[in-house]
Amino acid sequence: MTHQERLEPGSLEEAVSMLSKYGGNAKVFAGGTDLLIKMKKKVLIPDYLISIQGIKELNHIVYDKAEGCRIGTMTPICSILDSSLIRDRFHALHQAAAVLGTPVIRKRATIGGNLCNAAPSADSAPPLIVLGAVLNISGKGGGKTVAVEDFFIGPGTICLDPGDILASIQVPEQEPKTGSAYLKHTRTNSADLAVVGAAALVVMDNGVIKDIKIALGAVAPTPIRAKKAEAVLKGKQPDSELLNEAGQAAANESIPIDDTRSSSDNRREIVSVLTRRAVEQAIKQGMRSRV
Repeated sequence: MTHQERLEPGSLEEAVSMLSKYGGNAKVFAGGTDLLIKMKKKVLIPDYLISIQGIKELNHIVYDKAEGCRIGTMTPICSILDSSLIRDRFHALHQAAAVLGTPVIRKRATIGGNLCNAAPSADSAPPLIVLGAVLNISGKGGGKTVAVEDFFIGPGTICLDPGDILASIQVPEQEPKTGSAYLKHTRTNSADLAVVGAAALVVMDNGVIKDIKIALGAVAPTPIRAKKAEAVLKGKQPDSELLNEAGQAAANESIPIDDTRSSSDNRREIVSVLTRRAVEQAIKQGMRSRV
């Protein structure tokens, strides 16, 4: 083919069928903020664009106290930013939405597209990792679930089989006294790609960190957990010395590269600072949380 043919399925089932039929010659089209750039640069030249923009069942934010929050893959970032539910209960994700691109981009970009683009700097990934989110995937062989933490294989590579489509993201209900935060450092302004992204989630119990998760973006081939940094703080009453130690541990766990946006050494220094600040913010939120 000399040009792309756009297909518009009316349901998720039909989209899966089309994707299975055309295989590697087709790409799913959501908001298009990442895909269209790749096509313009001729990095990707699919024969078929399967647009899921019109599938209403994929655009939703639904909350259930027992199961938490389910977010459809086609939900635009601006809807996540505007959701008081996400702001109050899943604060790190709200913070990520606030710094993902410009207002115009946030209206077009979708949560599923941000994940499936699989950029190491994807703003939504670290918050969803620390929140323990799971991805609901639909495919020709049926449905399956994958933890966000296990979704990324490498830059631009995810664990979707041929014919699979990400349908929704399930964010579990959080324990009482849980706080979370996401911080991003960029070269110019918040609309730029992350030089470093750091997310933290803490569960507080009488001033002690009962549980903690830390995730980093843009400092490895995929978003990563900083488990050694978590171990520094878990089960302890945080103080300045411990927070500095955790920040340094996170920096040591990161494996950044030198590129046009930053050097690897500079990224490690930023990881140390952002990790400490993200944990501090999460602790403060957890201490005052009544959820």
